[in-house]
Amino acid sequence: MRTRLVLAWTSAATAALAVATATGPVAAAPADRAPVTPTARCPQLSDDLPWYGGNRAQLQRVIDERGTCHGRGGPRPVAAFDWDNTITKNDVTDATISWSLRHDKILRPASWKDTSTWLTDTADKALTEACGTEVKVGTPLPTSTNARCADEILQIREDGSTMSGEAAFAGEWNHRRTVPQYAWVPQLFAGHTVPELRAYAEAARTEALAAPVGATRTVGTHVLPAYVRYYDQQRDLVRTLQKAGFDVWIVSAGSEPVTEVWSRGIGIDRAHTVAIRSVLDRKGRITTSNEGCGGVGVTEGEAIPYIDGKRCWINQEIYGIKGAAAWNRQAPHRRITLGGGDADTDVTFVGDATGAHLVLNRNKNEVMCRAYDNADGRWVVNPMFIEPLPRRTTAYPCATSAYTEPDGTHGPVRRGDGSVVPDQRDTVY
Repeated sequence: MRTRLVLAWTSAATAALAVATATGPVAAAPADRAPVTPTARCPQLSDDLPWYGGNRAQLQRVIDERGTCHGRGGPRPVAAFDWDNTITKNDVTDATISWSLRHDKILRPASWKDTSTWLTDTADKALTEACGTEVKVGTPLPTSTNARCADEILQIREDGSTMSGEAAFAGEWNHRRTVPQYAWVPQLFAGHTVPELRAYAEAARTEALAAPVGATRTVGTHVLPAYVRYYDQQRDLVRTLQKAGFDVWIVSAGSEPVTEVWSRGIGIDRAHTVAIRSVLDRKGRITTSNEGCGGVGVTEGEAIPYIDGKRCWINQEIYGIKGAAAWNRQAPHRRITLGGGDADTDVTFVGDATGAHLVLNRNKNEVMCRAYDNADGRWVVNPMFIEPLPRRTTAYPCATSAYTEPDGTHGPVRRGDGSVVPDQRDTVY
């Protein structure tokens, strides 16, 4: 275990679609790793689990050409995946929050302003009025019976706004390194120990896996998914990669103890699970501070695994690149071979992969612009394996506003050579 800072488809007809239709051409292996004929048959992805178009074949090619299973030797290739809605259907951090609110596990802070450096006075007032001051500081809030309190917490987590629609966070932050409502989730559990938070995640996991697909529940007035499922295709992909000699990691913008509980269900241990890491006090209790990356020290969430932050954490934790250099794209031999994600939060690290960029289509602007543009021929687009979204009716605004700038403004998505990606139509759904 790593040392922590103390004081985170389809019918046969669909499967026969050409790869060029689904994801663009299958790319040749890069010059530093030419195609090889395996000396022994590499582990194969299951034929019983459907993928869109030629996606299985494209991923299998990467496994065959880049894995250590052919006996060529060399360093182990790395695969990295986002967690929520990439490996699982639905968000496991949200499932844990839902369970915790229904079981009175959020402790009252001395001041809600203490939970985030960006929380507004308006949000502080809304939370204080909704959650009350009747219970002692550091003791559980009665969120199971206080619908107003549960609602304010959920609304701020989901949209970064209060129930009245006003901004819950304000100030300055790098919008490609963090988002306050994501950092706020582990901060909500301040005062608990890591084993306690893991226990809540375990209980939520048991509950969510038992709920039928499509089930919802109401918390406060919010209607939330009640179920979570591991995607069978992703579980199979992870296992096949591991058997083929890949070092497989999870890099999530969720709370690390929560993600660790779920990642072991697909054979990935804590040492290979990276998420938002809370700083612990001397008694081992979670604080509102988080560990940083790329030369950013302990803060209240300025450098979490989010957009460019995921690249930073991969460079730092997997490749040992320290300081400001961890924010930069590295040479091919110091980059992951396969990256998988579902949202703009994943676009940077998935784009860094040298073998395949796997994207589950959730209609997120920047990542889908890059995936459909398929500039290097290595993007693999797949609908969600459970309850896939319908086709997006309008084009992705790649040429104008799909890219989020560090200051939060929006602009065009650009390729590595600076050219602008044209608007893209949704074709894989």
